Amino acid sequence: MPREAKYDVLFEPIQIGPHTLKNRFWQVPHCNGAGSDRPGFQAAFRGMKAEGGWSAVFTEVCSIAPGGDVMPWVASKLWDAGDVRNLREMTDAIHAHDALAGVELCHPGGLAANAETRAPAKVVSQIASDINYLANGRALSKREIAALRREHVEGFKRAKDAGFDLLTFYAGLGTFPIYFLYPFYNKRTDEYGGSFENRIRFTREVLEDLRSEVDGVAIGMRFVIDTLEDPYGYGDLGVRANGEGKDFIAALDHLVDYWDLNVGTLNWGEDAGSSRFFDTNHEAEYVKVAKQATSKPCINVGRFTDPDVMIGVINSGQADIIGAARPSIADPFLPKKIEEGRFEDIRECIGCNVCVSRWEMGGPPIWCTQNPTSGEEYRRGWHPEKFSTARNADKPVLVVGAGPAGMEAAVVLGKRGFEAVHLVDAGSEMGGHLNWMTTMPGLRAWRRVAEYRERQISKLDNVQFIPNTRMSAQDVREYGAEIVIVATGAHWAGDGMNTPTHDPIAGADATRPDVATPEQLVVEGKQLGDHVLVVDGDGYHMASTTAEFLARQGRRVTYATHWETLGPYLRYTLEEQRMYQRLTELGVTILSQHLVLSYEPGKAQLVHLWGGNEVTLDVDSLALVTGRYSDSALYDELADDQAALDEAGISQLHLVGDAHSPGIIAQATFSGHRLAREIDSPNPDVPLPYIRERRLVGATEDDYTLGAATLLG
Repeated sequence: MPREAKYDVLFEPIQIGPHTLKNRFWQVPHCNGAGSDRPGFQAAFRGMKAEGGWSAVFTEVCSIAPGGDVMPWVASKLWDAGDVRNLREMTDAIHAHDALAGVELCHPGGLAANAETRAPAKVVSQIASDINYLANGRALSKREIAALRREHVEGFKRAKDAGFDLLTFYAGLGTFPIYFLYPFYNKRTDEYGGSFENRIRFTREVLEDLRSEVDGVAIGMRFVIDTLEDPYGYGDLGVRANGEGKDFIAALDHLVDYWDLNVGTLNWGEDAGSSRFFDTNHEAEYVKVAKQATSKPCINVGRFTDPDVMIGVINSGQADIIGAARPSIADPFLPKKIEEGRFEDIRECIGCNVCVSRWEMGGPPIWCTQNPTSGEEYRRGWHPEKFSTARNADKPVLVVGAGPAGMEAAVVLGKRGFEAVHLVDAGSEMGGHLNWMTTMPGLRAWRRVAEYRERQISKLDNVQFIPNTRMSAQDVREYGAEIVIVATGAHWAGDGMNTPTHDPIAGADATRPDVATPEQLVVEGKQLGDHVLVVDGDGYHMASTTAEFLARQGRRVTYATHWETLGPYLRYTLEEQRMYQRLTELGVTILSQHLVLSYEPGKAQLVHLWGGNEVTLDVDSLALVTGRYSDSALYDELADDQAALDEAGISQLHLVGDAHSPGIIAQATFSGHRLAREIDSPNPDVPLPYIRERRLVGATEDDYTLGAATLLG
């Protein structure tokens, strides 16, 4: 259906320096694990956004010189002509869809440990890095500052040579403009320190250099307008939107073509805030101040997925352009779907920050919970909106289990043209474990994983959902399907089976009234006592979520884990600090590096992993979040009787998602998607080879292009 006229404002062209944006959608810089060393991956990933209607598509942070080496994190580089050639692949892919290519240029300075180049670090003042304990350096001399200015100019020139239209000078997250600007970092007493004018001198000089030597491109700044209050900012030693944040913009406005604005510090979870702690457009009160100081186009971010929120941002004067990173990952075609009025087809970001976690782990290829094709555009040839007709599409399919993996498999099989796909579940609705998990504190947005797939299934005439049907092996064999996919999920261990000991916890038994798993607490409403010990052997969010769930019931909660911190994977998703704060505010006692040895009513025995000190806790209940068991009994029974499968006419039997290997939701949706994409391959249980961008000894260009052509068809 056509879109309503009120959304037309999102598709008005805007002038950005010498260029024109065709609409108001701007994919802000974000990492994906490609950098400039995997040009095929980078080009296909960014080109997909341009195809999907984003009028500006950026790289991640891009280092301009070897002294800004951020290894082990994966960033783009524009150090030399080779990087120019590689990133030209990206700009060509973006330009092919009539979009503008952008690059976020910086020198990371004191953040860079230079693990690859082993170059000495460059810093404004000699203070050890507050984020990277291996990054230390001597304060720059004035001569070195002049050389650093030159490095910026040469880097920007290489960016232009690579075909970039929008050149962003990055002032945030460990870059020289903020190292000079913030008194927290700048302790200098010369003309580059002290007064506000002195602290912006370096940035002003670089911009003036660029204006005199680089033309034909738009030059803008990505700027952290507010470093927030303690404990997340730098107190009075950072900037405030209504103070030096606005002053910085006003002082340099004549030298830039646009302002890309956000908030926060090196704790960038306050910017890329997860949905557990932040609503959409949570930065509005800070970034809207910029329009008081500039008439140039302003870009804001805020996990924008709702078109009505977007038009509110524009019409209120908060910003001129809708910036997005995570929503563009979840749905590269978000702008086109809004333009065409296909709101029900938008694959909304759930704000889980699994994409962020991949960068924080050191930059392996990006994952997305909602979009299994993210990062697979080049190496597997997957398109989020296009599906080939399967060669075996005439075979009826039965998918048992309507959780994330089963739903995703059913959607993809339906879009691949299978004549009949039946999605069967013992429950009354689709969603699997999401149905109960997303009722827990902070997880409501995660329900979007099921909601999007429900909408897609409702539109596919060849996919039928059959609820309230529990299937036995005999039921499956008699169903009449030729392809069977088992996606029956997993359950939390009720015996405390855990990773440190590879054994259950003595005395742990969830059949007892004083011991519970997360499912029992939420689905069954099992009530525990006044003082509950939550045991975390999982390392992600479920134990802390369970602790919060119980604390909000008014119970006294002690959280114990053998890990070194509160759910160590939460550090990668930028949620650790906020979750720690939330639990302590709720009165939860947190014991890290403690192993639970045994439990009996009224008492739990723990030991500190390294000190060896034993601790006895007076607790009356136990909540177990130690590990999960696959619910694969149905698959195992079917697979163990090949003769019966043959007699039933079942030619393919597959196991996907948590039923195969319990993991995060992103792995479940990927599992269902991959199988359905490759259901007509010689052996769908074994993933097809994918393109590996790597250096091959003695290779010619033909060796690489032949491999790509063979895989992609």
